[in-house]
Amino acid sequence: MPDSTNPVPVLSHIASDASCLHQALRALPAERDASTLAAHITDAQDLADTALRLFLTRSRQTSRPSPTDLLLLHSVAQIAKAAQDAAAELTAALARAVENQRRQAAATSRRVVLIGPTPQQFIESATDLLDRIPALCDAREWPESPCQ
Repeated sequence: MPDSTNPVPVLSHIASDASCLHQALRALPAERDASTLAAHITDAQDLADTALRLFLTRSRQTSRPSPTDLLLLHSVAQIAKAAQDAAAELTAALARAVENQRRQAAATSRRVVLIGPTPQQFIESATDLLDRIPALCDAREWPESPCQ
């Protein structure tokens, strides 16, 4: 993990990982492989874990946080929530895909009632959530930021 006193490398790492996961979900074929979807769930959970570790580290470093520190903590909390929500959406997609497969396998006729929202709708929701993370990581306000 990068130097904990400088949040920029960690935020850059989170933004990069979120972008990679976003692209992987966009490229996910219509017939989703359950193990691939489970791996993506783990990736989203890892993003949330990294953000939460950064939050804990930064919140413990100062007894009286400055407005800039509070802005950083707020952004990092939003990143963690977006990643956790994306993981939840992907988990719902996985559960829905497995349930619909079970229904299809158990069907005695050609007519199968599938439940919605569809797995793809959950995946699209997750990609929307992941799409927010790089903007939250763009830390122009932080003094250590290379963006200034």
